[in-house]
Amino acid sequence: MEANGKEDFNVPLLENSDEVAITVSELDYKKDEKIRTVMFRVRGIECASCATSIESALGNLSGVRSITVSPLQGQAVVKYVPELINAKKIKETLEDTGFSVDDFPDQDIAVCRLRIKGMACTSCSESLERALQMVSGVKKAVVGLALEEAKVHFDPSITDTDKIIEAIEDVGFGANLIGAVNDVNKVHLKLEGVNSSEDMAAIKSSLESAEGVNHVAIDMAENKVTVSYDPDFTGARSLIQCIQDVGHSSKTYSASLYNPPRQREKEQLHEIEIYRNHFLFSCLFTVPIFMFSMVLPMLPPYGNWLDYKIHNMLTIGMFLSWILCTPVQFIVGRRFYVGSYHALRRKSANMDVLVALGTNAAYFYSVYVVIKALTSKTFDGQEFFETSAMLISFILLGKYLEVVAKGKTSDALAKLTDLAPDTAYLLTFDGNGNVVSETEINTQLIQRNDVIKIMPGAKVPVDGIIIDGQSHVNESMITGEATPIEKRTGDKVIGGTMNENGCLHVKATHVGSETALSQIVQLVEAAQLAQAPAQKLADQISRYFVPTVVTLAFLTWLGWFIPGIAGIYPKHWIPKAMDEFELALQFGISVLVVACPCALGLATPTAVMVASGKGASQGVLIKGGNALEKAHKVKTIVFDKTGTLTIGKPLVVSAVLFNSFSMEEVCDVATATEANSEHPIAKAVVEHAKSLRQKFGTHVEHNVDVKEFEVHPGAGVSGKVGHRKILVGNKRLMHSCNVTVGPEVESYLLENEQLARTCVLVGIDGKVAGAFSVTDPVKPEAARVISFLRSMGISSIMVTGDNWATASAVRKEVGIDDVFAETDPIGKAEKIKELQMKGVTVAMVGDGINDSPALVAADVGMAIGAGTNVAIEAADIVLIKSNLEDVVTAIDLSRKTMSRIRLNYVWALGYNILGMPIAAGILYPFTGIRLPPWLAGACMAASSLSVVCSSLLLQSYKKPLQVHRT
Repeated sequence: MEANGKEDFNVPLLENSDEVAITVSELDYKKDEKIRTVMFRVRGIECASCATSIESALGNLSGVRSITVSPLQGQAVVKYVPELINAKKIKETLEDTGFSVDDFPDQDIAVCRLRIKGMACTSCSESLERALQMVSGVKKAVVGLALEEAKVHFDPSITDTDKIIEAIEDVGFGANLIGAVNDVNKVHLKLEGVNSSEDMAAIKSSLESAEGVNHVAIDMAENKVTVSYDPDFTGARSLIQCIQDVGHSSKTYSASLYNPPRQREKEQLHEIEIYRNHFLFSCLFTVPIFMFSMVLPMLPPYGNWLDYKIHNMLTIGMFLSWILCTPVQFIVGRRFYVGSYHALRRKSANMDVLVALGTNAAYFYSVYVVIKALTSKTFDGQEFFETSAMLISFILLGKYLEVVAKGKTSDALAKLTDLAPDTAYLLTFDGNGNVVSETEINTQLIQRNDVIKIMPGAKVPVDGIIIDGQSHVNESMITGEATPIEKRTGDKVIGGTMNENGCLHVKATHVGSETALSQIVQLVEAAQLAQAPAQKLADQISRYFVPTVVTLAFLTWLGWFIPGIAGIYPKHWIPKAMDEFELALQFGISVLVVACPCALGLATPTAVMVASGKGASQGVLIKGGNALEKAHKVKTIVFDKTGTLTIGKPLVVSAVLFNSFSMEEVCDVATATEANSEHPIAKAVVEHAKSLRQKFGTHVEHNVDVKEFEVHPGAGVSGKVGHRKILVGNKRLMHSCNVTVGPEVESYLLENEQLARTCVLVGIDGKVAGAFSVTDPVKPEAARVISFLRSMGISSIMVTGDNWATASAVRKEVGIDDVFAETDPIGKAEKIKELQMKGVTVAMVGDGINDSPALVAADVGMAIGAGTNVAIEAADIVLIKSNLEDVVTAIDLSRKTMSRIRLNYVWALGYNILGMPIAAGILYPFTGIRLPPWLAGACMAASSLSVVCSSLLLQSYKKPLQVHRT
């Protein structure tokens, strides 16, 4: 997102690194069948007869339309009808012929995202992942606990989203399809004038035949239609017009935009409402139980009536507690029974199991006391109905507060999605380029190449290029940069940014999901779903956590019950109205309830969610938990020079001639040769050479063809202009091509290199004909960033294809620790690997295509946002506003996040380490302090809430270098 770039957006700024291609079914028009093609790698094919036997075996299968077997390549390509047969059956038949068949190729993989309901802790997400991976055709499944989403890669020839949802529901969770990852541009329309299925069929047929339409989904009941389309060919306005064109004199149709409610927000609000209502319903019964059991007996004579005996030893207080507790246990607490059933059914255990065990132990023991009291005239026992009811109420209160807090972890992402305005002014022009009309339309109706008018104080609706007007645009919403940037004709603007003071006419270049804002949101969502390596610790602990807790609870009960019966501890330790069994039972229940894996499972994902959202709002895009975790370990940062440490817009400051060549000759051959290069220095040379050619020669531009053009990475370019052999590049290129560099040229080179300038030599037929001196100013913040990194204990290295003298001059100016010059792209990657071999975690900061190998090789690749899309695609972190200060921000945010994750683990594990012994009664013999089950439940709920609130503190993160700005 270059501030004043003149080029159009050829491809989206940020492409989804997790994109997977899908094999598209082709239509056999003769038989009106959908044909799918699948390729297998078959081992053991030795001759044509082998191929014939395979073709014969597959040819007998119903639904197979053609088979092509290549003995040389060891491949079998099969075309089949997916309604009649699937790829799995074809593969099994292939294997039955005696050949070894490799698995399905990657191009047959589809991806879908699902909203998951009912996950309580990390053991839920882990068991769900295992269940999904066991589904036939599922290649990969990632479940995000904090995001409550699943991303599933599957083979569409074997399974589909319905079967995946069915598998999720089979293990006890709810699931809704959010959408396929490949569904990028989609519009929802509300239809009017549609009264029959024939009307709907006509509209659907018309839309499906329209150019650029990929898929049409009809909702007959609601008269709605959802259309997926290619924005290169069509858009929402064209689709609405297409529907209107279906009508005729007696029948007219119309369509308007329909915005379905945001599913995530809707479900979050629904979940919050459910927990709140359940908690309030529980309190309706629990508060009276609490009063009867713990308050009124302490206030005689007001509580005396509770001791009135109904029959035998059964009192009114005991009976009322039973009646009031039962709805709490079995109606409000039903969720714990259902969760426990499904958890045990999939051979795992979670929080629901612990709660169900604890509350059931308290409730059914209390029922036993009630029955004994009813049937005995001498029985004297204590019931614990308040334990069960209060335990469930406190857990529901904790879950309610937790879901409210978890909703705030994605606040930054929600703010990003709300940046785009709702409406925009569409301009219509006549043949002479004059504005004919100005129409206010919904932003979703904007199509590529539309011209939009943006008034002062209005937001830019889509990405585009200014074709008229000038202004200052505040891009802080996207980049975090507070200073408005001057924009003129030809400059790019980003959707969601604010036009400050001038009127702009902007031509839309990217709309819908292709805008930078949409891609930032998609990238952050993907990052929030991806698990950080630190999460593996929680997953491993949770696998054994619940069984261990159940065992410890049972041992706690035995540890108090047996010594009590044996008289090992004094009788006065046992509270009045209790016996040894009841005291031991309370300790056991407390251990069950106080230990909960919820906080452990939320420690990492909530912190990653808040950090990735906060980073995006600050102009730092972090592609997942893995990159976030690695960044805090970085000890060495490798910087590219041009466009990274320097501004990246080289300027030619002088030009000289050697060996009696004319300026016209040198400019002509330099322009012709360098015009084929995309390097920034080459563009500067071409621009300067053209201006000199017009100054010293004619004003007619000569477009000379270059033959045998070749790029020499890190050195320059070569080619033939007419019959002349031309070289344009550095001294290394001249030496490699046996061109003598004389003393006069060496002197010129040395003089400019000491001034941190790059010299571009022009060689004609084996002689140095001239030279251009190019300077690329260092970014003003570079020295401050390098100094700050050093204070963080991080060393800085510069790797560049430029000459040693220029590189050394830049090194001195910015304070870089070490420099490697005259290095080609492969050499940059090799240098990073050398550093990694020494055990150093290395980050690479670059902006160009030639930096991509190094960005991939580094432990953490950071791409400058104004750089190429290839570099952005290869990087782990994208610095949107191209400011080097964000290198510090990325590493500092990573350190703060990992520190927060560690603190969350201290909260979660420390709470269990301290809480379980206290719940087991370790302090009771010495202090008389014990943790009743209801209080243990309150502590358990508080632990999860404390972890989420701890992660939310990352929302207050401030950039470390902001205080240094002048």
